[in-house]
Amino acid sequence: MAGSSHGHTPAAWTGVTIAIIGFCVAGAFMVMAEPLGFWAGMVIVVLGGVVGAVMRAMGLGQPKEVHPVHQVAARPAPATAES
Repeated sequence: MAGSSHGHTPAAWTGVTIAIIGFCVAGAFMVMAEPLGFWAGMVIVVLGGVVGAVMRAMGLGQPKEVHPVHQVAARPAPATAES
């Protein structure tokens, strides 16, 4: 995926960073046996996805067009052996 610059955008970095913080919060509260804090951490994880999606919609994410590395030329259908 290095050739496609997958995930190298402000939207991706921000969303993933917020989600990691949420997982850390949830993990800490899970160890402390505090369900409310755990669920607060899970809300932060979901918030990371929402922030990433909003930033992508604002144009800070990967462009919609297909990257040239992943474009595959049309190939003919494979021949089948008939008995």
